[in-house]
Order: sequence, then structure tokens, then C-alpha cells
Amino acid sequence: MKKDLNKYHLAILTSLLAGLPAASQAQSSVSLYGIIDGGVTYLNNSGGAHVVKFDDGVSWGNRWGLQGTEDLGGGLSAVFVLENGFQLGNGTLAQGGAEFGRQAYVGLSNAWGTLSLGNQYDMTREIISNYNISGWASGYAIHQGDFDRVNGDRLPNSVKFMSKEFAGFMFGGMYSFGGVAGDFHQNSAWSAGAHYANGAFTIGTAYTQLNNPHGIYAFDPYAMIGTSTFLGRPTISVDPATGAVTDLYASTPFPVDKQGTFGVGSSYVIGNVTLMGNFTYTTIKAFGDSSHMKVAEGGANWQVTPAFSAIGGYQYTNFEGHHWNQLSAGLHYLLSKRTDVYLSGDWLKASSGVNAVIGYAFTPSTTTTQADVRIGMRHSF
Repeated sequence: MKKDLNKYHLAILTSLLAGLPAASQAQSSVSLYGIIDGGVTYLNNSGGAHVVKFDDGVSWGNRWGLQGTEDLGGGLSAVFVLENGFQLGNGTLAQGGAEFGRQAYVGLSNAWGTLSLGNQYDMTREIISNYNISGWASGYAIHQGDFDRVNGDRLPNSVKFMSKEFAGFMFGGMYSFGGVAGDFHQNSAWSAGAHYANGAFTIGTAYTQLNNPHGIYAFDPYAMIGTSTFLGRPTISVDPATGAVTDLYASTPFPVDKQGTFGVGSSYVIGNVTLMGNFTYTTIKAFGDSSHMKVAEGGANWQVTPAFSAIGGYQYTNFEGHHWNQLSAGLHYLLSKRTDVYLSGDWLKASSGVNAVIGYAFTPSTTTTQADVRIGMRHSF
């Protein structure tokens, strides 16, 4: 995902670094990197009609970033990352319009690990997201509504420690400050996790808790999972004459007090096949009530040739008496080490009374099923 800077990028960075002391430049290294993903998606039911559309940032989120290190001596280094997310189709910023909404942090690193400060991936993303086998097949195939944050989310205003790997074991933890005057708890969050790898076997676990989830992580239950109620309260109104659905929380988020997710994932390699699975348990609290979402997922990545892989996954979700079953599959072909083309698809079946919506990525279906097919291309640099 990274390469040496070409002459054009080197000229830009030279001008940016011109004001720094010569000694600092000599001891520092900066890399430019990024991913660009675009393609065409067919969806069978989007609010009652099929749609064919250009979509981007699906297989991997579009990004460009700068990362750097400075050797401070004695095994200590300063590190930083500034990573911007964007929409390829129209050039606008992603992550709610943030300039460096994907990652933005500075820190210190030594033989024990890295202590960093800023907008950073939580431990669910660092550990459990790697076992989202359906997501490797199709970028749309995150868990229902991303309630368990397996899609790969961040905690702003955070202090984080991530250890190095010792005999296959690594661990980390972080705390996100809410910044609300007079209330240390409101809008705060924390996350912790650990991972172990031994030969063909890996396993990891993490827990992430958000207090009063807000901003881009606020709840719009109907758009997220397609249910007409959430924690005993209606999420939509239906016009009796036309049947038109109005999302009651499209502009004003559902006020959630706490969102906590425990997850565990594991993988095992057998020849050129990697078996992978995970389980998450998420608790949502609001208005004095609690509900729990359970997700179980399994699948495999078959590396048919060094350039061609076939990936498939299955997800089962249970929440407030509703059930979801989802199948996802993808074929990925490398044209080079940095460029690949892919064909992917998902099929979701929800229980009665739920308007199916795949991965919080589309307008909910008007039925209990939804399916998509996508062809795309991705390039990394």
C-alpha cells in the first residue's frame, strides 16, 4: 500500500519540509500512501425499485495519507499518521467531511509498543475486523447496522497504547475523552483487546464501549437495520393511504446512552485455504432499556493461484426477536501487486416485518430480502 515517492510527490514534500531544521530532515522519513476503489453496483430493491449505480470505497475505503517516523535515539521514535478519506465519484471528503477523518495521530514508539494521541482506530477494528470474512469477499458485507463496529471505526480525542508482538502475543487499549464540561463520562469511550498468533492459528478478542454515541456514530435504526421498532419505540411512520415510509430518526438521531461490543475471532490456514470466523455480542442501552445483538460469522478464503482468490462468508444475526441470514461471495484477481479487479455479491434474508438492508450501505428494501452484485477495480500506492 506504500511505495517510494515519485519526483512529483518528492517535490511537494521537499517544499513542505523546507522550513524544518536540516538535522530533523536527515533523521526523519515520510511516506505517501493510498487506496483508490471504484466500480458499478446493481441492487435489486432500493426503497421499492432496483438501481444500477457507480459506487466507490467499497472493497477498501478510498484514502490517501502521510505517515512518518523520526529516530530520537535510544530505541525511541516519534511517529505520526495523517489519513484522509474521500469519495472517488465526486471528490468530496468522507467521514462526515473531516480533513483527516480516517486517522490523525502523533506518538512515541519503542521496543515495547506505541503510545499515540489523536483520532485512531479502536481495538475492535485493530483485531476483530480482520476476521470479517464476508467483508473480505464483499465490502458491503459488514455486520448488521455496524452495531458491533466491525466495519472499522475510530475513537476521536483518544490516547492509545498498542504493544509490539511478543512470542505471538500483542495487546492494546485506549480511552477517548468526551470533552463535555462538567461531565467526564458523556461522549467518552474506551476500548481494549488482545491477539495471539502461532503458526497457522490466530485468535483475538476486543471490547469497545461508547457512551452517548454521536456524530457519524449516532443511531438511525431504520436506515441501519430496517426494523420498524427499536428498544420498544417506533422508528418509522407509514402513510396509510400511500404506504410511504418516513424515517423518524433520519435527521435527529435515536438517543442511545451506551453501546458496548465484545467480539472474538479466529483463523486457521490449511494449505491455500484460510478458514475464518467471529462472534460479537453488542449491548445497546437507551431510555432505561437494553437490547442485545448477537452476530456469528464464518467462511473461507481460497487462494486458487497467487493472483486469483475466491472468498465466501455467511452471517447470522439475532436482535430483538428478529433474525438475519446473509451470504456473501467475491472473486478477486490481481493484475499486479497494486492493482486488482473483483466481482462480488451479497444476498440478505431478514425475518418477517423487517425491511432488509445490506451492511448499512443502501436504502432499505421494501421486502425481507435484498441482494447486490458489484464489479470493481482497486489500486493501491
